[in-house]
Amino acid sequence: MKNPILDRCMLLLIYHKVLIQSYALSESLYQNGFDGVTFLNPPTEVVSRYQLHVRYSCSNSAVVHLEALVSSDAESARSVFRRLWSCEPGLPRIRSLILHFPDWLVYRADWEIPDTEWVLSGMLRAWVVGDASPDEYGDALARSLVLLQPLHPYSRPLKQHQLCPSWDAETLWRIRRDSIPRCPAEQEVVHFLSALYASTGETFGITRTLSHYGNKVLEHARVKAVFSPWCVFSTWLFLTQPCRHKLCGVLYHINAQNVYASPAVFLTSSGQLHIQVDGVSGESMAFLSHFQLPLHQWCRLTVELLGRVANVSAVCVGDQRDSAWSAYHIFKEAVMLDDTDGYFVLGGGQFVTGVEGFYGPTMYYRNRVPFLNKVNEVSILQSELAGWFRSCQEFKLELNSKLTGYLLRIQEQERAGGCADVFSDWVWRGALSFAPSQCELWEAPVAPWRRHAARLALTAVTRRGGRRGQLTWVGGALRWTALRRLTQGGRPERVSRAMPLLLQAGCLGDRRALFLSSVLYSTGLGVRRNTNKAWLLSLLAAQQDWRLALLRLGHLHHLGDHGVPADPPLSYAYYSNIASQTASDVQNPSPHQTFVELIHLNNEEVLNQQTSQDGDLFHWLKLQARNGAAEAEQAVAQMLFWGQQGVSPDIQTAVKHYERGATRLQDPTSMYNYAIVLLQGQGVEKDIPKAVMYLKKAAELNFLPAITALGWYFEKFEGDYQRAVDLWERADSLGCGEAAVNLGTLHSQGLYPRKPASQFMAYTYYLRSANRAHIVGAIRLAEVWSIGIPGLVKRLPLDAVLWAKWASEQNGYLGAVLRKALDAYFQRDWFTALIYYLMAAEAGFAGAQFNVAYLCEHNPGGLLSPAFVTECMRRYYNLSIQSQDSAPYALLRMGDLIYGSGGRSRRDVTSVAELYTQAVLKNDPQGWYSLGLLVQEGHKLSSTVLAKLDLLELYGADNYTVMATLFSRCRDHESSESYFPCSLALFYNQLQSAWRHHANALKVSSAVVIAAVTLLLLGRDRLRGS
Repeated sequence: MKNPILDRCMLLLIYHKVLIQSYALSESLYQNGFDGVTFLNPPTEVVSRYQLHVRYSCSNSAVVHLEALVSSDAESARSVFRRLWSCEPGLPRIRSLILHFPDWLVYRADWEIPDTEWVLSGMLRAWVVGDASPDEYGDALARSLVLLQPLHPYSRPLKQHQLCPSWDAETLWRIRRDSIPRCPAEQEVVHFLSALYASTGETFGITRTLSHYGNKVLEHARVKAVFSPWCVFSTWLFLTQPCRHKLCGVLYHINAQNVYASPAVFLTSSGQLHIQVDGVSGESMAFLSHFQLPLHQWCRLTVELLGRVANVSAVCVGDQRDSAWSAYHIFKEAVMLDDTDGYFVLGGGQFVTGVEGFYGPTMYYRNRVPFLNKVNEVSILQSELAGWFRSCQEFKLELNSKLTGYLLRIQEQERAGGCADVFSDWVWRGALSFAPSQCELWEAPVAPWRRHAARLALTAVTRRGGRRGQLTWVGGALRWTALRRLTQGGRPERVSRAMPLLLQAGCLGDRRALFLSSVLYSTGLGVRRNTNKAWLLSLLAAQQDWRLALLRLGHLHHLGDHGVPADPPLSYAYYSNIASQTASDVQNPSPHQTFVELIHLNNEEVLNQQTSQDGDLFHWLKLQARNGAAEAEQAVAQMLFWGQQGVSPDIQTAVKHYERGATRLQDPTSMYNYAIVLLQGQGVEKDIPKAVMYLKKAAELNFLPAITALGWYFEKFEGDYQRAVDLWERADSLGCGEAAVNLGTLHSQGLYPRKPASQFMAYTYYLRSANRAHIVGAIRLAEVWSIGIPGLVKRLPLDAVLWAKWASEQNGYLGAVLRKALDAYFQRDWFTALIYYLMAAEAGFAGAQFNVAYLCEHNPGGLLSPAFVTECMRRYYNLSIQSQDSAPYALLRMGDLIYGSGGRSRRDVTSVAELYTQAVLKNDPQGWYSLGLLVQEGHKLSSTVLAKLDLLELYGADNYTVMATLFSRCRDHESSESYFPCSLALFYNQLQSAWRHHANALKVSSAVVIAAVTLLLLGRDRLRGS
C-alpha cells in the first residue's frame, strides 16, 4: 500500500536537492574579471580534517569569507565551520587551510560522542566583500558554492579516540552500539475517545490534555501553526434529546486562564452547531451552522480549521440512507490555536452542560487534514445502540396503541352503563357510527414474549385511567415481575425466562432493569454470556443517570475489564458524576438509601453484630438508651437514620432519638445531629433558631462537627465570612475534614477575608480534607488532579480516578443493594443474595466481589455449575485483591487457585508466593502456613519475598530450615486457631529432617530395639515355662 506522506516527503527532498544544485551552479558562475574566488579541490563528503585550497583575487582591498552550512529537520541553515582572511589587489593567490567539521557530523555516536545528528544536506561557500561593505553573502563581489553530502548517522565511521574510556562507559556503549534507536511515538493523531461515552446532559465530561512534541521538527511546525492552524477535529454523536439549554457542550477547549479557546463546539436548543474560535488578536469569533442534527442517529461531526477558514460537516447514518450537510465560514482574521495550553473537554464541564446522548470515537488530527471514511468508523456497538432505539420505539408505539385502545373501550363501557345528557350521547354515538366494524390494529394479538406487557398495559389503564406515565408504570411492573420470577425460582435456569421482561422494562425507561440485565449478561448467570450486550445495556442505564451503571462503567474503564479499554479520563467522567450524586444523597437521606458497610461473609464476628428492628441487639440498645446511656442513644439513632447494621431507615423515629439525646442527656453528638435535622427539615419542621442553640451548646463542648456547622450557619444565613472562617480554622486545626473543604472553597472563590482567590491554597485544603475521609473534599481534590493547576499542580488522572471512586462507593443506593444481599443471605436465600452481590460486584465494590467469590466457592444448595463456580472464583477473588484494602482470605484463595490451575511446569510460583506474602503482611497466620507448604513442595522463595518477611538471612538455606522457620512463625502467631495445624506441620517437618540426617542411625537403633524386645519376650516365655 502506498504511503502518501512518505511520497510527499520524498518529492520534497528531491525538489530540495535539485534546487540546491541549481543554486550552486549559478553561484559558481558569479565572478567578475578582477574579483573572484574558487575551490580548487572541493570535498565531496564530510570528513574530520580536509586540506582545502582556495584561489581568490580582488581589485581593491577586501575580505574573503569561507563558511560550511548544513540543514536539518529542525534548522534550515546551521554554520559548522567559518574562516575569513584579507585580500590585497593583485594577481590571484591560493590559500591552503584545514577544514574542520564537528565530531557529531562526521562520526557515529559512541561513549565520547553522545549523539549524532541526521542532516539533510550541506554546502561549502566562499565570497569576497569590500573592506567597507557588509559581510553578508548577498553583498559579495564574487562568490562560489559547492555541495556537501553528509553520511547517514549509522553509516559514518567510528572515531579512534586517543583516550581510553572508563570501564562502565565502554560497557554501556558496547551494549548500545549495534542498536538503532527508534523515534518515540508522537501524538500527531490524538484519540480523545476510543470507546462510547454515555452523556447524561449534566456538567460531567471527558478531560484531555496535550503535551509538546518531543520531535523538534514536529514541535517547530506546531509552534508555527499556532497562529494559522491546519487541523481537524472529528467526533461521533448520538442525540437522545434536544439540548435543554441555550448551549450544550460538544467539544471545547479551555486555556490556562480558564476561558474558552479555539475551538469550542456547542449544540444549540434548536439543534444547530455553534462554533467559536479565538483570533490572533485575542478576539473571539463565532458562527452558526445552517443545518440541524437529528435525534436517534449516529452523526459524525467534523470541524476543519484551515488558517482563517472553518469547514464544518455532519454525516448522519440513517436506516434507509445517509444524510450529509456542510458549512463553510471565513473569519476576519486567522485563528489562534495552541493545543498545549489548557485542556479539552468532551461533554459537560464547569461552565456548560453536555448533550444528552452518546459520544463515539473522537479524533484530533493536529497537523494534517485526512480523508475520513464514515463506513469504516461505525463500530458494531454503535450500530447495536441505534438498533436498540429503533426496536424500542416500535415496542413503545405498539404499547401506546394498546393503551389508547383500552382507554377508549373502558370509556365506551362507562358511557354505556351510565347516564349522560342528550347532546353528549348524540356526539358519542355519532363518533361510533363512523368507526369500522372490524378489529382495530391495537386489538391484534401480540407476540408471546410481549403478552405480559400487554396485560400490564390493560392493568395500567384500569387502575390509572388516562393519567400520564403509564409506560413508565408498565416498565416498573415488568421489572418487579422479572425479579419475582428470579427470586422465587431460586435457580439460574429461571434467568432466561425473566430476561425478556427485564429488557422490555429497560426499553420503557426502567434504569434498574437495564442495569440488572447488563449484570446477568456480563456474568453469564443463567444466560449465555455476552459482554458486548452487557456493555451496551450499561451504557443505556448510565445515560439515564442510574448510579450503579455509572459505577460499573467507571470501574470497567478504570481496569480495562471485559474487553473495554482502560481510559482514566473516561473512568473519571463516570465516577465524578456518581460522586457528585453521592454528596447530594448524603444531604438528602431517604428510605431508598442505606449506609454502605463493608461486610465479608467469612467474618462471623461482624455478621453477628447485624440486627434489625426486631433483633435482640437493637432491643438491648433501646433499653440502654432509655436508661440514659448516651452511646446507646447515638447508636439507635444512627441505625435508624442511615439504615445501619440491618435496621431499616426510619428518619422520623431517628429524629426522636436525636431529640431525646440532646434534651435529656445533653449529649454533644445528639445535639449536633438534632441541630442538623432542624436546619434542613429532615423528619421534622425547620427551626433555625433552635438548631443554632444546640449547635452552640455542642460547640462549647468542643464537638468538631458542631463547630463546623456553626460556621456554615454564619456563612449561609448571616453572610459573616470572618466568623465562619474563625470557626472553620479552629475546627480544621483539630482535624475536621468538612472545615478544611469549606476553607478551600472560600480560597477558590476569593471569599476568604482579606485574601485573593488562590486555587493552590484551595487545593491544599482539599487534599487535607480528602485525607480525613471527607466525601466533598475527595471530590474537589479529584477535580484538581483531573486537570491540574498550571505551574503548581501537575495532572494526576489515575489518582483523580481513585479518589472519585472512593467517594462514589459511599453512595446510599449501593448500600441498599448490599443490604438486600445480606438480608437474603441471612434468610438463606442464596440465589437472591448472589444476584444482589453480583450487582454490587459488577459496580466495582471490592467487598461485594469478595462475597460473590465466597458464595461461588461454597455453592450452597449446589445452585451453580462447576464451570461457573471456577470462573466466578477466579474472576471475583482476583478483582477483590486489586483493591487498596484486600482481604487476606482472598489473597490466599487466589494463590491456591493459581497454584492449582495447571501442571507443575506451568505454575506461576512467583505470583503465588507474592500473594501468600501479602496475606502474611496483613497478619494472617495462614500465609505462613501456605508459604511453608509451597517450600515443602520443593519451591524456593525469592530474596524479594524473604526480604518482605524479614527473613533475608534464610536466602540460600535448605528447604527444611526455611520450612521450620515458616511453620514456627505460624505456630507462634497471636491467633489461637493456627497453633494446632502449624504445630503438626512443624512436627512433621522435624521428623522429615531427622530422618534425612540420621536415617542409618535410626535404622540401627530400630533394629536393636526390636532385637531387645524379642529377647525379652523369649526370656519371659522361658521363665513361664519353667
